[in-house]
Amino acid sequence: MLVELRQPLQDLTRLALAGMFTETAYGGVGFGLGFSVMLSPTRAQISGTPGEFAWGGTASTAFWIDPGEELIVIFMTQLMPSSSYPLRRELRALAYSALVD
Repeated sequence: MLVELRQPLQDLTRLALAGMFTETAYGGVGFGLGFSVMLSPTRAQISGTPGEFAWGGTASTAFWIDPGEELIVIFMTQLMPSSSYPLRRELRALAYSALVD
C-alpha cells in the first residue's frame, strides 16, 4: 500500500512536551491514530523497527506491535511514576535480543 505524505514526518520533540510519566525521549518517535509510531530507533535510542506502533500507560503498562518482526508485546505492571525505573526499555531490549532470524 502506498501512502502519500502531505507533510514531512515530525517526531514528538516538536509535537509534545516531555512529562514525568515517560521513560523515553521523544526523538525518533512520531504519532499515529492513538499511538506512537517508530520513525527512527537510532534517534529514539531504543530497540525497535521503523513503522512499529506502541503506547505506554500511566503505571508503566505498555504495548507495542512490530509488523516487520511479527511481534506483539502487552506488558501489564503497576509502577508509578514510570520514570522511576526503565522497565519498558529493559523489556524492549530483552524482547529484541531474543529474536532469531
